[in-house]
Amino acid sequence: MSSVAAMEITKTDIQALDQYVDGTVCSSTQAPEDRAGAQLLAPHHPAVVLEARCAEDVSRAVAFAADHGMQVAVQATGHGRTRALDGGLLIDTGCMREVRVDAATRRAWVPAGATWQDVIEQAAPHGLAPLSGSLPTVGAVAYTLGGGVGLLARRYGYSADHVTRFEAVTADGKIRQVSPEDEPDLFWALRGGGGNLAVVTGMEIDLMPVAELYGGSLMFDLAKSPEVLTAWTMWTRSVPEAMTSAVVVIPFPDLPMIPADVRGRQVVQLQVSFAGPEEQGRRLVEPLLRAGSQLRNTLRTLPYMQSGAVSDEPDRPAAYRGKSVLVDDLDPRALTALAHRAGTTPGGCTVGVRHLGGALARTPNVPNAVGHRSAQYSVGVLSLLHDGDPSGVSQVQDELLAPFALHRLGLSLNFTFGPLEPDQVRTAFTPADADRLGEITARYDPRGVLYANHPILAPAPPNDSDADLI
Repeated sequence: MSSVAAMEITKTDIQALDQYVDGTVCSSTQAPEDRAGAQLLAPHHPAVVLEARCAEDVSRAVAFAADHGMQVAVQATGHGRTRALDGGLLIDTGCMREVRVDAATRRAWVPAGATWQDVIEQAAPHGLAPLSGSLPTVGAVAYTLGGGVGLLARRYGYSADHVTRFEAVTADGKIRQVSPEDEPDLFWALRGGGGNLAVVTGMEIDLMPVAELYGGSLMFDLAKSPEVLTAWTMWTRSVPEAMTSAVVVIPFPDLPMIPADVRGRQVVQLQVSFAGPEEQGRRLVEPLLRAGSQLRNTLRTLPYMQSGAVSDEPDRPAAYRGKSVLVDDLDPRALTALAHRAGTTPGGCTVGVRHLGGALARTPNVPNAVGHRSAQYSVGVLSLLHDGDPSGVSQVQDELLAPFALHRLGLSLNFTFGPLEPDQVRTAFTPADADRLGEITARYDPRGVLYANHPILAPAPPNDSDADLI
């Protein structure tokens, strides 16, 4: 719980802040849903909003908030927002999007508000690609702070593994250059520990020598081809690291606007991304082609600029809740049962499973806070809330994921869309790393100025009476 003591914010206070920043400052007269971003559920209700344009804007805003006893939330695209800020100051980084690419060093500077599509567009002309995710419109920085499992993940690792430095504003308003040499603890924590410790205003990342990939999706009707989930699970046991894949089971409603080939069906979508030549990719996917009668086959060689076509995810705002667990093994029977059970939940529930391992299992040269590298899969469920009411959804999702408890390592925070209890957040890391993250958070933000999606608390001090019993 925050120890920040809020003060009443006056129009004069807001005008004073406005004089010290280049961005736009306003009181919260705008309807909250107008700033919801991709996640329509539980939008922020700030007292003050800053549309920041530079790191100095962020620095002055954080200092202002700390001086006035306000908490600070940050939002770029809003895809991962899990809990709303009530009062306080919201920093909107959407104006900070100018990506710079250095083709000679194969690196890019990515500001806080840039999406992966912004980075892809600047990198592609040089035959380079970032470790971006399945949906290019997601904010690159927030994605990376949570680790980042993308289309090239098994070949190159987590996005967080390839950050070389950050520019960040800590809760004292100080702009810090964060690297292995400068602020090493913060550098460790920001790469995979979530956005709990500082407001990242930019990051320098490695780019990969990837101009195109062989990928796309195969779609099957689960009712007619229930064996496809077993086929995919067994197939993942032997594919090379250059092959990254996922499976999504989608309950399409029986509505006129839904394409006829998937309308009213529970559809299994196998998503394939191969960082290698098309001929080899075609040979590798042959077992999947024999798994059942296909509704669609979009596999082809894609320029990385079109990498979003692999999963072809809908890019429109929605209200949703989701939960994802990391497992060290996957029973295909449990996966098939999950898919069938998810289809019977009220409103339908989407199942998403990602194949991990490969480079994701290897610690980078400069270690970071990414948790549970031994995980072989992530298993998640996502519920669209058409009536905007999240009550009961978390319990349903817990029940759906319960059969995976034997192999469960912990939660995947980047794919958990909803508030968590502190002990649940800790499961995303080893106990030692969770303690370290809590200690670093307490050091850089002792007053709880920063309002995080999944806050990691400092470890509880030892109980003196317990120590006497040892």
